Amino acid sequence: MSDAPSSLLRSTALLDFDHPDIERLVVERGWRTLPMQDRIGAVYDFVRNEIAFGYNEADDLPATRVLADGYGQCNTKGTLLMALLRAVGVPCRFHGFTIDKALQRGAITGLAFALAPRRIIHSWVEVWFENRWVCLEGFILDADYLRSLQRRFPGTRRFCGFGAATPDLSAPAVEWRGEDTFIQKEGIVDDFGAFDDPDAFYARHGSNLSGAKRWLFVRVVRRWMNDNVSRIRAGRP
Repeated sequence: MSDAPSSLLRSTALLDFDHPDIERLVVERGWRTLPMQDRIGAVYDFVRNEIAFGYNEADDLPATRVLADGYGQCNTKGTLLMALLRAVGVPCRFHGFTIDKALQRGAITGLAFALAPRRIIHSWVEVWFENRWVCLEGFILDADYLRSLQRRFPGTRRFCGFGAATPDLSAPAVEWRGEDTFIQKEGIVDDFGAFDDPDAFYARHGSNLSGAKRWLFVRVVRRWMNDNVSRIRAGRP
């Protein structure tokens, strides 16, 4: 395949990059004027570091909501990343998985950890770059949070917990250099394959919580989780 399908550049209900807030951001940052590798990198770095690691109220939020929240996790930050990439003309698709909830231990504690399903819906973004698919997952943890983990566990290589599952916590492959980036890949259990967009994936597989568990998560538990993530980022016990 020499060219990605045009469907991988379209807007959807979740990839709502035609919204004025996203268009304004793209224009202000001047991303469309950059060479392709730099364009991908600038969008990637924005989502990685200017959208902090944290837990939104649901997985299936539109990109504009994630942007307004200013934080997100794998699925929600991925939705925003896809929307911004398509807004600047970069074809991309969604790849769905589950991960073992063990990799969230530490970032999620107590009742929140007990409520989480054993296998948690996970995703990364794949971009069509230089006639090949490149996997982007390293955007999930912002640099400040990751550095805090590295200070807490100095010199650690193989690591699973606190939102990371990597063969080398001391030097994970999270920087955009035109190649794959990963930070949770080692925790993957199930592979659901690639989808044109997150809308199609959630329509088939749903999201992580529903019913009473989702209500409790949105109203109470999520706040505890985000407070805990903030303490970790700040280096507090």
